[in-house]
Amino acid sequence: MWGGSFCCFARGGLGVLVACFVWGYFDPAQFAFSYLFGFYFFFTICMGGFFWTLVHHAVNAEWGVVVRRQMENLGGLLLVVAVLFIPLIFVRGYLWKWMLPQNAEDPHLLAKWPYLTPVFFWLRSAFYFAFFSISTELLRRFSIKQDADGAAKWTVFNRRVTFISLPLFAISLTFAAIDYLMGLNYQWFSTMWGVYIFAGTALSSMCVLVLIITALRSAGYLKNVVTMEHYHTMGKLMFAFTVFWAYIGFSQYMLIWYADIPEETLWFLRRTTESWWFLSQFLVIGHFFVPFLLLLPQPLKRKPAYLCAVAVWILLMHCMDIYVVVLPELHKAGVQLHLLDFLCPLGIGCILAAVFLKRLGDASLFPVRDPRLKFSLDLRN
Repeated sequence: MWGGSFCCFARGGLGVLVACFVWGYFDPAQFAFSYLFGFYFFFTICMGGFFWTLVHHAVNAEWGVVVRRQMENLGGLLLVVAVLFIPLIFVRGYLWKWMLPQNAEDPHLLAKWPYLTPVFFWLRSAFYFAFFSISTELLRRFSIKQDADGAAKWTVFNRRVTFISLPLFAISLTFAAIDYLMGLNYQWFSTMWGVYIFAGTALSSMCVLVLIITALRSAGYLKNVVTMEHYHTMGKLMFAFTVFWAYIGFSQYMLIWYADIPEETLWFLRRTTESWWFLSQFLVIGHFFVPFLLLLPQPLKRKPAYLCAVAVWILLMHCMDIYVVVLPELHKAGVQLHLLDFLCPLGIGCILAAVFLKRLGDASLFPVRDPRLKFSLDLRN
């Protein structure tokens, strides 16, 4: 079952990406921004899988044992994400203008030296993806080894990896957001940027987890393992991070508006003028008020189909959020949808889906011999 789907997604994804690369040869600027948009959307989702795995081990969570393997599978895609980052190296000059020689004497850039230097930038990138790949692979490998012998030592090993990884995760996610997104406009800065991106990362990945678990249950798997109690918990986490995203987004906007410093207001001015204003306003309503109201009733969080519908809506809003972050730096006069804005995310998503399906069949769908499995199966909210 998984093999056929793997081939289908792999061939489709490669075909779409090849078409994008060819198109990018003739329109490199549009390709650069469209590809970064698609790349970072899926990067946040995979990073979220990594985050939830770390949280599970750090707090010794019992509820999530039955869904942890899918968190691990999602985070394990970061090695593939590292490979998908390579095309951005070839269009770096279109994205990160601070790398261009003609901007070398800009006072804003000189004030941020030596952080914004190409050598340090690529060294940081190499560290990010090396750390992400190694840590997620260890967490998944130790978890699978426990399926074979049930030894508690694998839980201890994962906890050790977690406590090393947690601070590095926070630092790497923050600086990756600064490097790849804030770096699109090196004159702008915000001390809350890393937390804002983290909020969307945690929320979007929980939504994807809900969709994956529901798809597996619909295919006949996990039916006697994942219960409505687990859906209720995942729904509560979706609700919590919906509020958290809104809180961080409002705080960032309010503080920058109140301070009225030109270097800080530049980013919001571009996104609240021309046709970008409509997308920004819709984002406030669609990313907060709509899911907030939909996730508020307790009984509805126990309905898988309903929760999946809300999850799809939030993912669409998260996609729009990344779009509003990236594309205004290219289309300053207003929204200009381009076919590459759809093809690049489609190609990247198909490649990641193919690898995910391949890894899905390599191990049990949940940790069958985890010491806390019984507590997870007996979960009561």
